[in-house]
Order: sequence, then C-alpha cells, then structure tokens
Amino acid sequence: PITPGELLCLGSSLAFSGLFYYIYRKKARVVARIQEAPKLQVDDDLPALVSAAEGRCLPYVALEGIVLPAQAALNSHYHEGLQGVIQKLLLKEHRLIWNSLARSW
Repeated sequence: PITPGELLCLGSSLAFSGLFYYIYRKKARVVARIQEAPKLQVDDDLPALVSAAEGRCLPYVALEGIVLPAQAALNSHYHEGLQGVIQKLLLKEHRLIWNSLARSW
C-alpha cells in the first residue's frame, strides 16, 4: 500500500520536474535564437536597416565592426599587445516590468 506521504512526495517531484523542464525548454529556445542571429556590419546601411525593421527594433543581431576608444584604449597587464575599450551603454530598456518578488519596477 502507498501512504499519503509517498503520494505527496511523488506529486511534488513530478511537479518540480515539469517546472524545470519548462524552464529548460524556454531557455533553449532563447539560446537557439541567439545562435541563429544574423551578423551585421557597422556601416552606413545599419540605420536604414533598423528603420525598416518592424517596430524599429532588431531582436537578436551580432554587430561586427571597428570600435574606436573615446579617449585612450586600455592595455592589458597580462597579455602584451592586447587592448580593449569600455562600452558605456550596454542595454537600454524602454519598458518597465513589475517584479512582485522584489516589489520593484
């Protein structure tokens, strides 16, 4: 005979397995979209391409081009000849989403 405690454990195990599988599939779809992102060059045609896109937004793209530093490039202390720049703006979010767990926007 199966006890109510065993049924509760089995049910909660199935529920958590279903939840984690749903999250896994959702993240796998996002990763697939990112890997299939078109590669665009940073040139004079890019603003026209963005303006022609639906909602004036390109969801996932990989931009390739030359980056010039605003002041001076950063030199690596660990690898000679390796230089980098700091990107000032990473993401600009235009809409606010209420986070009920943190109780913030």
